[in-house]
Amino acid sequence: MTKALAHRSSASLGVPLLDKCLPMWDVRERHELFVGASAERAWKVLRALDLNRSPIVKALFWLRTLPGRLKGGGAPPAPSRRSLLEDALSVGWVVLEEVPGRQLTVGAITQPWTPVVSFRGFPGGEFRAFHEPGFVKIVWGIAVSPAGPAASVLSTETRVLATDEVSRRKFRRYWYVFGSFIRLIRWISLRMAREELERGSG
Repeated sequence: MTKALAHRSSASLGVPLLDKCLPMWDVRERHELFVGASAERAWKVLRALDLNRSPIVKALFWLRTLPGRLKGGGAPPAPSRRSLLEDALSVGWVVLEEVPGRQLTVGAITQPWTPVVSFRGFPGGEFRAFHEPGFVKIVWGIAVSPAGPAASVLSTETRVLATDEVSRRKFRRYWYVFGSFIRLIRWISLRMAREELERGSG
């Protein structure tokens, strides 16, 4: 076990399944939003959410891929018409755990500080056991909790754990630059879901 793993989950907020996938972390981002819709409707919308419809998210993606393009990596692919989950799975993330209709978590091994980022996905047990130096383990998840007959709470949570101290330092530098963008994307995702539910599209 690496040094400085001081954080362990002790609360039931956010996405509880992440406690099974990554109970300790270096960084955690958690956001929640109350919506006036049943948990069933809310889950349908949140799981199928297409963030590429947001001009802000598209601009942030363009900014994130700029270092790779400056190094000759070429232009990023045109935004798809797929959900955030489908986009993640298409580039290497894997579903680690799911409670149908309530929670879902995905994970990947990566080096986000590199100009061109790639993701390596492993099944749940292999992901939890991965300790190869030089990487970070990232999990993110979504959850919907009932809050009444026609109300629920949407949650999204991200956790990151470095596999060694060198990677931890590299990730901290990366997070200092891009962490606020990632928080903004999570915030936008919940509000997009709420807007869809308010329009009755769920």
